[in-house]
Amino acid sequence: MKHLTSFISKMEKSGISPIVIETFGYYYEKIVAGETGLIPGRDIRPPDPDEVTDSETLGDYAEAGRKFLDNAVRITLNGGLGTSMGLTKAKSLLEVKDGRTFLDIIVEKAEKSGVRLALMNSFSTHDDTLAALSDMNLSRFPMTFLQHKFPKILQENFAPAQWPQNEELEWNPPGHGDIYTALHTSGMLGQLLDAGIRYAFISNSDNLGADLDTSLLGYFAGKQFPFMMEVSDRTPADAKGGHLARHKNGRLILRESAQCPDDELDAFRDIKRYGFFNTNNLWVNLEFLRKLIEEEKTVRLPMILNPKTLNPRDKTSPKVFQAETAMGAAISLFEGAVAVKVPRTRFFPVKKCSDLLFIRSDCFRLRHGDLILNPNRTRDSMKIRLDPAHYAKIDQFDARFKAVPSLTDCESLSVEGDVLFEKNVIIRGNVIIRNTGTAQAIVREGSVVEGETELNCP
Repeated sequence: MKHLTSFISKMEKSGISPIVIETFGYYYEKIVAGETGLIPGRDIRPPDPDEVTDSETLGDYAEAGRKFLDNAVRITLNGGLGTSMGLTKAKSLLEVKDGRTFLDIIVEKAEKSGVRLALMNSFSTHDDTLAALSDMNLSRFPMTFLQHKFPKILQENFAPAQWPQNEELEWNPPGHGDIYTALHTSGMLGQLLDAGIRYAFISNSDNLGADLDTSLLGYFAGKQFPFMMEVSDRTPADAKGGHLARHKNGRLILRESAQCPDDELDAFRDIKRYGFFNTNNLWVNLEFLRKLIEEEKTVRLPMILNPKTLNPRDKTSPKVFQAETAMGAAISLFEGAVAVKVPRTRFFPVKKCSDLLFIRSDCFRLRHGDLILNPNRTRDSMKIRLDPAHYAKIDQFDARFKAVPSLTDCESLSVEGDVLFEKNVIIRGNVIIRNTGTAQAIVREGSVVEGETELNCP
């Protein structure tokens, strides 16, 4: 703990709130003591199916939900840069569909519904986001507040990480679990409550399926739940994502993969055992949140210890720990918190360029901010694998797709090697496109690709 005073001094010089400094110190003490934030399987069990209400049965709550719209706010997490996709600005500014960005679509949804919109930005996305919003013709400017930041911790000796050539890299966002503290310290929580806002719907900016559904709002507000998590059935594609469980203390919890012991990963990925995953669409009763903060002075969520390199683009830079939390973990803090099962259509996140290809394709249509499945397509999911050596970053991706192929009749797609797609390409069925040569291969304009196709370009 000898370095804790150095961390405190560093955070004070950056103007960080005393509550945030205290919270970091709480997690730092756990890290130095060797705690990993792991949740062993012996402490949890799968929730019973009847413990999770199916949203399909809640249609009668829609009328009540419309009456609560004036008491609701949509809060969007807008702190991500999308570095895994090679982005350097706010991920929400990425063009995602029909020339529209995530931010365009989020704002349009809020304007259409009349619900107030608040954005939680990070120190990395705030200025870019405000600049983009100022260029829009908005009837009501979104509220904004800032996510906090934690100093990175050197793995070698638990000292503060230093990177003089870019001091911003010495800090990390503390995970989206910071939203509860940030609402409090920014004054946003008090501002919302003073304005009569009681119910917050929280979602990620990159999830185009997220929307403030009036049936869910009516159910949440009418039952006066303190916290509600939207979950969906896990599929093999979700095996690594966080799952819902019932803790031995009787409360629902969220367990992320980073919180699972290595020797229990097979059980963690067993989608028949742990059948529900967290969509990261959450509902929070703000009065209950204020009461929790008044009683506890802060919101201490289960820690996620994230090992990284100091410079994420330089794998030879010093190894660091990032103390992070997940906002869904707050389900364990509220007595009486519940989960509701929602259809997969409320969960369309864009985490990789393969996700972006699917959303940009003709499998979906964008209508007044709503992402709608093409009626000519029966499935709302698809397995797409793009060679990471050539498609992992957005500039690589855009350079290789002169236009997005038609995927309406595609069941799965795998692209191996360097392949350029020209305009008006149609892909049908289960398709593998393989470039076995060293030069870039080209799928020519007007091509119809089916089955396994080998392109040998010397």
